[in-house]
Amino acid sequence: MTHDHDLVLRPTPAQAEAALNPPPGRNGGDLVVETLAGLGATTVFGLPGQHALGVFDALRRSDLRYVGLRVENNAGFAADAYGRVTGEAAPLLLSTGPGALTSLAALQEAAAASAPVLAISSQIPTRGLGGGRHGYLHELPDQAASFRGVVKSVHTVRAQSQIPSALEAAWKSALTAPHGPVWVEIPQDVLLAETTIPVVTVGDAFPEELPPRPELTAVAADLLSKAARPAIIAGGGVVRADASGKLRQLAERLDAPVVTTFGGKGAFPWTHPLSLQSWLEDRHTTDFLEDADVLLVIGSGLGELSSNYHTFKPRGRVIQIEADLGKLEANHPALGIHADARLAIQALLETAPERRDPTAPERVRTVLSRVRERIASQELTLEQQLLASVRTALPADSPSFWDMTILAYWAWSAFDPEGSNHMHSAQGAGGLGYGFPAALGAAVADPTRPVLAVSGDGGALYSVAELATAKQYDLNVTWLIVDDGGYGILREYMTDTFGQATATELTRPDYVALAESFGVPARRTTPESLETDLAKALASPGPSVVVLPAVLRMFAPTHLG
Repeated sequence: MTHDHDLVLRPTPAQAEAALNPPPGRNGGDLVVETLAGLGATTVFGLPGQHALGVFDALRRSDLRYVGLRVENNAGFAADAYGRVTGEAAPLLLSTGPGALTSLAALQEAAAASAPVLAISSQIPTRGLGGGRHGYLHELPDQAASFRGVVKSVHTVRAQSQIPSALEAAWKSALTAPHGPVWVEIPQDVLLAETTIPVVTVGDAFPEELPPRPELTAVAADLLSKAARPAIIAGGGVVRADASGKLRQLAERLDAPVVTTFGGKGAFPWTHPLSLQSWLEDRHTTDFLEDADVLLVIGSGLGELSSNYHTFKPRGRVIQIEADLGKLEANHPALGIHADARLAIQALLETAPERRDPTAPERVRTVLSRVRERIASQELTLEQQLLASVRTALPADSPSFWDMTILAYWAWSAFDPEGSNHMHSAQGAGGLGYGFPAALGAAVADPTRPVLAVSGDGGALYSVAELATAKQYDLNVTWLIVDDGGYGILREYMTDTFGQATATELTRPDYVALAESFGVPARRTTPESLETDLAKALASPGPSVVVLPAVLRMFAPTHLG
């Protein structure tokens, strides 16, 4: 009898020859790039640095495609997006100390959004490790300590023979549900030293599966089939597990209305009769979900944004399916099922009998009508017009990446992504500067379709250096910059809270002239011409910038009363 763990990956004759007679001139960096290729990587992101030169030199002896950005944090955002779009672990090559630390905000976003990023950093020479003060350039007493609270796992290499296994373990960690960023650090001397270790030819790239416990799904299926008013909250875990099709089957089998979280945009068809869309910052939606006698939460921890700022208080029974063990019952008591969303939904499809409720579509229409009436009463036609223009201009199969800006806050609730895994934002950790570099990563992953990035002028100033990256690699990204002269959402928050805003106003460049100085076509638009100008830019190959001067407002919150 043969078990899966008894199987051994055997090299081809050519691989065996390469192992027995490795080419001269290889170093520890070659072991890194060979292992990445053996695991299935095709593209790496990053920035070179003095301690990391061994691995960057090895890239020229490799078939891996290197995409270099101008700031480490932006390289991290690009790798994050590449991981979200492809479902693969995106290698991110960094140097020691300041270079490594500059990536922290991007890795926090990847962790919050469960994006698989394989960050590989250099370290000071081996003899400097251990916490002493040797005075090496970029030296930290414990570099890995800065990352342990951010990433899924940390892997420190101290010898060349450890490189393939450390990278393989990190790769599996990044791709095991819940996906996330991982950290590998390799000392400078280990990367630079010549190696006689055979060429790395294959790797075990298969992550562990996370199936649900059958006794738990049996209870969940029974509760759902007997419910009078079931409802479903679909989070980002559904998108990451590629389970939107199965979610639709389950919702239709149960006649259960579905609302998607902001991280779960596209997990359920926007115009489906059972779709409550994603109006989570709305009391009408919150009331509807609180009234459910059985609430199925899939791939969400019901955090701040997914619970209408923790005002959501379910009265019925909650079933929570979540791959991140720490999120199970973190905010509400539930029947907690620790599992990958796709495997858990499949188990429910196999065990839950059909349940019919002809009133469900009408109840959904009533909620959405009340939401529309609430928004309409606030005279926010400009904001709705702009969002509609973006939706019309953006091809249905194109992904979009949104920075932390007012138009993105609107999009969380009101934008139809027209497909699963099409809309992404920095709502996981909430840092500025995500939209444009993330869109560049998505364009690297799939150059066949245009990609949209949306930023405010404040967030754009975090990312302007990457116009050079967009031009250098001729990436098919259109960047919409909504220029309101400051940090618009903070201006609103401060004005509402204190009566006036402080530290929110910005002197900014002429973004059209700035983009053109990089050789990137740019145009200034108006609300009336946005749809036409944006469509033209998206239809033109290569990078482009569209600048919209406009001051936008948010709809009134419902969690403060």
